[in-house]
Amino acid sequence: MRAREKAGGICVMAYIALCGPYAAFGADASRDSSADEALYMKRFEALGRAARLGQGLDQYDTLETVVGAHKVQPLRQAAPNRRSISIEALSTARAYARQNNSESFLVWRAGALQESSYFGTTTPDTLIVSRSLAKPITAILIGRAIALGKIRSLDQPVADFITEWRGKPQEKMLIRHLLDMRSGLLRQSASMDPNSPLNRAYLHPRHDEVIIRDYPLTDEPGTRYEYANATAEMVAPVIERATGMRYADFLGRELLAPIGAAGGKIWVNRPGGMAHSGCCLLLPTETWMRVALLLLNDGRANDKQLLPTGYVRQMATGSVQNPWYGLGIYVAGTYRERRGFANSDVPGMGRGVLHSEPYLAGDLFLFDGNGDQVVYIVPSEKMVVLRVGPAPPKTTDWDNAFLPNTLMRGIVRRPGESSPTPQARRRD
Repeated sequence: MRAREKAGGICVMAYIALCGPYAAFGADASRDSSADEALYMKRFEALGRAARLGQGLDQYDTLETVVGAHKVQPLRQAAPNRRSISIEALSTARAYARQNNSESFLVWRAGALQESSYFGTTTPDTLIVSRSLAKPITAILIGRAIALGKIRSLDQPVADFITEWRGKPQEKMLIRHLLDMRSGLLRQSASMDPNSPLNRAYLHPRHDEVIIRDYPLTDEPGTRYEYANATAEMVAPVIERATGMRYADFLGRELLAPIGAAGGKIWVNRPGGMAHSGCCLLLPTETWMRVALLLLNDGRANDKQLLPTGYVRQMATGSVQNPWYGLGIYVAGTYRERRGFANSDVPGMGRGVLHSEPYLAGDLFLFDGNGDQVVYIVPSEKMVVLRVGPAPPKTTDWDNAFLPNTLMRGIVRRPGESSPTPQARRRD
């Protein structure tokens, strides 16, 4: 496979708030080797150069292979005269994807691909830089570990695995809090201070150790939603300690192989070190589609139930603190014109992503990564819509409702087939 290993505008450059009083809360560098510190500073300086150009980190310097299925069968394509979505709707959606810098655009409905478009030099074998599309993978792998009996439940304490947190305030943190962003860990923000835990938790060659020993806990776990890459990064050490397998191996063996998907690569903090689970996973487009189909089919693939019964429903249920975010995925909830990844109650968090109208299906949920990479899953329509690639042009106000609603309006319904219940509007 031809790998696009450049990181582009990945997670760090999505920070949109100032670091405030935590900017100087550095890790004790004396506990890390001089070689680790040198590599950290090399990465930090590379990020700084990229930031001055308005970009993200240039590349991942240590990639580990994720092995997928031994033999990958192509996804079923709908015959041109058997498509369940009109040609006009598919054409309009395809044009929107193309004009917004997409690398791939796929549409699945009723058991077959209705659309499969690749743009520029992208092919079905190209490895797509996932950015935060990796976060739903963390929730799926936790579900798989629960199904295998390696983790008791979503409500098992994280400290059962991250034993360094026993007897500390982090002891109240549950597995579900790593997935629904209620860990209590310092929220995502920005700092150009090399001693900041925000940078060290991302770029350090022992970033997992930095998070465990140095990353600030700012709220009691379970009491507040605050989006943070560090929260999602803790899933990798939990999986490794729970299963005794490397994160990449567990991902390949227990998810990609059973769903018949091709593998790829993942960034690890150093050779033989810890994988980055909150970002930095490179997989082909159809692998992302197969992951979405697993959730569309309630955790079942190839006649095997991979996730606990009802687990997908839990993933697609928001919390009291954020009704629009479930376990690693965003949910429709009640309509709001603009929604962002961060806590909307925090000043300075930006306008959020445009939703020009309510979703036409209230049960829609989605993967949503930096650069407006999206995977919409609509159970009531048996539909998945996927758009991956670089961020749209800066002159574009990306509309998160356009693709799914355009395609749902274009569905050719059978006699007696009704439309789903649309997303609810908030009652003022």
